[in-house]
Amino acid sequence: MKKLSLIALALGMAMAAGHALAEKPDWAEDGHGKGHGKKHREEERAPAVEIQIGGYFGEHQRRIASEYYEEQGRKGRCPPGLAKKHNGCQPPGQAKRWQMGRPLERDVVFYPVPPEVVVRIGMPPAGYRYVRVLNDVLMVAIGSNMVVDAIEDLMR
Repeated sequence: MKKLSLIALALGMAMAAGHALAEKPDWAEDGHGKGHGKKHREEERAPAVEIQIGGYFGEHQRRIASEYYEEQGRKGRCPPGLAKKHNGCQPPGQAKRWQMGRPLERDVVFYPVPPEVVVRIGMPPAGYRYVRVLNDVLMVAIGSNMVVDAIEDLMR
């Protein structure tokens, strides 16, 4: 009986040691301190999308956005900021206050693009969002608000 207990104990220790010597799974840290394996895993999950300034929106997306905003203008539903003007949704005589490849100025007022437009033109790539400034839809980088591409003059 004592011999059987010793064998069971030895077998249990061997199994526990085998588990302790097993390799780490792919998702485990690489063991070089906090966060060293994190960057590698994030790169595997979200491949980098290279966006060229002025090269994101296509003709199809421009047509969809223009049709939506033209329809809203015909219905008398001006975007916020233009509705107060009572001038048929036309922006004031102010010069365009944004530039492609530059961040929006701090005092530029922008609004979110309605979800029905976002769905139809396609979700922006990770790290970007769509905003509307007067009669333009812009794709801007989240954080810096750098203008990457634009659909201009929506309600001509």
